[in-house]
Amino acid sequence: MTERIYFDNAATSHPKPECVYRAVDHFLREVGASPGRSGHRLAISASRVVLEARERLAELFGVDDSARVILTDNCTEALNLAIKGSVGPGDHVVTSSVEHNSVMRPLRRLEADAGLELTVVGCTPEGRLDAADLAARLRPDTRLVVVTHASNVVGTIQPVGEIGRLTRPRGILFLVDAAQSAGAEAIDMPAMGIDMLAFSGHKGLLGPQGTGGLVLGEGVELAPLKEGGTGSGSEHEIQPTHLPDRYESGTLNGPGIAGLAAGAAYVQERGIGAIRQRLRHLTALLLAELSGVPGVTVYGPRDPAKQTAVVSFTLAGMDIAELGALLDDRYGIMTRTGLHCAPAAHRTIGSFDRTRGTVRVSPGLFNTPEQVSHLGRCLRELQEHGAGPHGN
Repeated sequence: MTERIYFDNAATSHPKPECVYRAVDHFLREVGASPGRSGHRLAISASRVVLEARERLAELFGVDDSARVILTDNCTEALNLAIKGSVGPGDHVVTSSVEHNSVMRPLRRLEADAGLELTVVGCTPEGRLDAADLAARLRPDTRLVVVTHASNVVGTIQPVGEIGRLTRPRGILFLVDAAQSAGAEAIDMPAMGIDMLAFSGHKGLLGPQGTGGLVLGEGVELAPLKEGGTGSGSEHEIQPTHLPDRYESGTLNGPGIAGLAAGAAYVQERGIGAIRQRLRHLTALLLAELSGVPGVTVYGPRDPAKQTAVVSFTLAGMDIAELGALLDDRYGIMTRTGLHCAPAAHRTIGSFDRTRGTVRVSPGLFNTPEQVSHLGRCLRELQEHGAGPHGN
């Protein structure tokens, strides 16, 4: 049977560390109760799991108060909370041309329905945002700047520290989409001038799907995205104002958060520096392999020091959907093809109208150099001999 090679970690990291599987299983079997909903021993145990997750995440992102870590179902919910909770009619918002739809769709909705004024700053064909270009678009009425830390299409790392130094003195809220960078890049919110950090729990943080969060800097207050039961202040029909309850209505995903706490602990123990070094090495090997395949066009920085482990490419003469299917069916190599929920990014890098997207390869911590080399051999075989029939 063909070896299964998973190169889709930008969508969801797989496999997870063994400690994550154990933590989810333990919560379901031995804890099981709803955190913050009762006073019995199992509910208290569940609340301790949630607190551990908050504290580990706060430490990873340089935040002193773990109550400012708001747990959500995913990064998309966190971005919606941050955007819709911070801006109103007539506010001016600045973002970049490589954002994911989880940023662009809420902004476009508010632009159409609530009179939001939106400025989209163009990036280079490599997906790089120039902080000086963004500075030139800031206005006295700019309320919010939203920027992805790393592109989910080409991995380009944006100068968030420079942007934070622009927004902070002006009193402009700075929201960073860290879906691709949390757990893979060093993030210090206060040092980088980040007011709100949205993160995914199931990618670089190695937790289960259905986990994510929004970290609020000191002094940041938002209108809640939803209201309901929080387990606190149940005598009132008004949403609590204290954190994190103000933004966490409904029963939390206890098993998922247990796995997220374990994933964050694994990242802390291994170290962001060591993780980054490992992913840079795999990215360098991947770029070298792709450069040796005739007809391949690689998009983005093409420099492991300037991007996360996300590489997009096309192969001349081959439809990207067909190429992705062949890699899976014939060679057991799993990638992601298409527009990756980021049409603006593909327009920026030039792959929207030309090819309707790319093949995205995103190695993770548990991929090997041998697997990267195997991908190169398979692509050369496809290029030399043509597609032929599907199947193994």
